[in-house]
Amino acid sequence: MGMDSQTKALIVGRLEQMVGPRAVLHRYEDLVAYECDGYTIHKGVPSIVVFPKSTQEVSDVVRLLHQNRIPYLPRGAGTGLSGGATALNGEVVISLVRMNKLLDVDYANRKAVVQPGFVNLKLSNSIASKGYYYAPDPSSQAACTIGGNVAENAGGAHCLKYGVTTNHVIGLELVLPDGEIVRIGGVPDAPGYDLLGFLTGSEGTMGIVTEITVRILRKPQGVLTVLALYDEVNDASQAVSDIISAGIVPAALEMMDRTAIEAVESGNYPVGYPSDLGAVLIVEVDGIAAGLQEQIERVMEVCRKHRVREVRQSRDPQERTRWWANRKTAFGAMGTISPDYMVQDGVIPRSKLPEVLARIGEVSSKYGLRIANVFHAGDGNLHPLILYNSMEDGEKERAVRAGSEVLKVCADVGGSITGEHGVGIEKMEDMRFIFTEEEMNAQMQVRDVFNPDNLCNPGKVFPKPARCVELKRSAPLIHSS
Repeated sequence: MGMDSQTKALIVGRLEQMVGPRAVLHRYEDLVAYECDGYTIHKGVPSIVVFPKSTQEVSDVVRLLHQNRIPYLPRGAGTGLSGGATALNGEVVISLVRMNKLLDVDYANRKAVVQPGFVNLKLSNSIASKGYYYAPDPSSQAACTIGGNVAENAGGAHCLKYGVTTNHVIGLELVLPDGEIVRIGGVPDAPGYDLLGFLTGSEGTMGIVTEITVRILRKPQGVLTVLALYDEVNDASQAVSDIISAGIVPAALEMMDRTAIEAVESGNYPVGYPSDLGAVLIVEVDGIAAGLQEQIERVMEVCRKHRVREVRQSRDPQERTRWWANRKTAFGAMGTISPDYMVQDGVIPRSKLPEVLARIGEVSSKYGLRIANVFHAGDGNLHPLILYNSMEDGEKERAVRAGSEVLKVCADVGGSITGEHGVGIEKMEDMRFIFTEEEMNAQMQVRDVFNPDNLCNPGKVFPKPARCVELKRSAPLIHSS
């Protein structure tokens, strides 16, 4: 797919005319910084990186690339964990980081309009003084962009109660793969097909989102948080299931196992957990202040029924913040106990937690690799972190095989291979665990309606030999219209 040097020089020149010379990278020493996203196992250096600053510039860039049959892909902050923003075959990367504005806030109708490069946490911070916030809260929210969240349908700790990104997207502006600009949504409960739901989570294979209208929420009157410490992970797992069975709907219900606890206690935000703990639960309820204490007492009562070592409510907002900082930095903290790690993203029924954890333990033993488990336990979204050393012969390959086996376990118990990280390049082959070739081909036919030439983020999501639209590259004739 790579361009020859003459074609590249001509394309670079046209792009510089469109967006300015400082907004186009084309030298290897500049491009290598974009060789992967947060999934570092597979890497590929793009041929060009371009930084448009408006929807019209995105459209102009896409139109030029489309006319010359040059494949490309959008990129946000690069925090994605499945390789969706990796240019495996020298594609042009269209980086949206300059499109980083909060365009409008409508408090009366509880919505905000942002550009795709606007950082997730910055939205909540921007509207906090008015008593509002944006609910989706991935662990990378201090760095990830809302455009990237839309691409991957990102979740977060509080999606148990509030839902993932698709539940908060009201409207999208989109540049289609031929450069046409369209607007979708904007009217609540509009008749017709749910194109918003279809595009959210499509991983940049349907077009490039250039503007997002999202739902904003009033901050809850009260928030109460409980920490429960367990000697055995199975006891914590049963407590998770019983909390939900009791009719309690926490805002968040998070869990870490022993290896994950070892990592976070070595990180930047230690809590002081005992070194022999089997599991930690963080349970949070929010809403109208009246009745919250009763809910939290019921949560603690359920925890005590399952041999909890200690369960207690946070003493103040500072302690609650420390608990959450500890949990949300779990992925990065793995670097304190392992040179490398690969994070998986499976989904299972909550009732299957003990069985699945036992089988993940078997996978760990089989491949001789430690696996730390971090969960959005309330909604069954698991994040097994497979620890390895890429400098040791064969360990990276064993980690990849172990990750695939973990996802097969999730599929076998009636779950899914991804809850919020997307498929990208990481899980393409694992799509076969949950879809037949016919089902994948049907999905690709829908993709082809938007992306008929497969120029927009090609080679992602679907495996071969599922039908693939092959690029028919033309001669290097540069179209300028």
